[in-house]
This record gives sequence, C-alpha cells and structure tokens, in this order.
Amino acid sequence: MKTEQIPNLITILRFLLVPPVAVLIVQGEYAWALLLFLIAGLSDGIDGFLARYFAWRTELGAVLDPLADKTLMITTYLLLGLQGHLPWWIAALVVVRDVVIILGALLYHRVTRRLEMHPSALSKFNTVVQVALVLLVLLHLAWYPLDEGLVLGLAALMVVTTFASGVHYVLVWSRRATEVRRGLG
Repeated sequence: MKTEQIPNLITILRFLLVPPVAVLIVQGEYAWALLLFLIAGLSDGIDGFLARYFAWRTELGAVLDPLADKTLMITTYLLLGLQGHLPWWIAALVVVRDVVIILGALLYHRVTRRLEMHPSALSKFNTVVQVALVLLVLLHLAWYPLDEGLVLGLAALMVVTTFASGVHYVLVWSRRATEVRRGLG
C-alpha cells in the first residue's frame, strides 16, 4: 500500500463504523454509540490532516471522505429523529441538504464532466455544528442530563447553518456549472 492511500484507508474504516453506530443507537446503547461516533469524528480529522500535511490527497479520497461524513451524519440524524431524540424536521433538514448536495454533485459532473469536491468554510462550520449536536444528544442519552437550553440553542444554530450552507452550495455550484458550460471555467 502506498502511503498516500493511508487517509483513504482511514476513511473506509469510518464507513465501517456507520453500521455499528446505527445498531447501537437502535438498541439504546448510547454510551457505546457515542464512543464510536467520537472515533469516527476523530478519524475524519486524522485523515484530513494526513491528506493536507503530507499531501496525500487522491481523487478517490476527495470523493470518499465527504461521502463517509454524509453517511454517518444522515444515519445518526435519521435514527435520533425516528427515536424522538431530535425533532423529525431537524433530521429531515440534514438528510434533504445532504441529498441535494449529492444530487447536485452528480448533476454538476454530468453537465461539466468534472467532479470537484471543495467544501466551503460555511459547510465545514455546519459539519462541526452538526457533529456537536449529535455528540450532545448522545452524551445526554448516555450519561448526563444536559441543559435543554444548550441543546435547543445548538439545534437552532445547526438549523441555520444547515439551511444556509445548502443554499450556498446550490448557488455556488450552479454558477460554476454555468461558467464551465460557457467556457469560462
């Protein structure tokens, strides 16, 4: 295995953590789900650091990394929403945003014959907020009753950043696709 493939291997391991996290949430084993979710989150930071610091970036990694993140987030939000630990519409917002981004990327590729993955600063912040909300909810369910105001405040921030980053993606990538089609990009 080449060293530049190490971040991809870590990303694949993150994909493999999604089913156990899902099963643990369904079974109400929130402490274990929290631990695996934390490991998955740390793996995202580690593979990103390795890819940037050592320039171990690959085209495969540019596609796999965001898909692993989206798979983990969609799964956890859906399950926490279905169990009533998050309002269903918050879970639906996360799912709809990520589906729109995935479909938009596929459409962009079809129109431009390019596949580019460049998360915006807003999207990265949104991911941090989404992860923090899942961590807070799992922490609350596993061990510690949290202040409801803290969870509601973070949920409100997550709603705003999720909506804003989704709209931002649609606007930016629509403009880029138009520029590429016109020969400007």
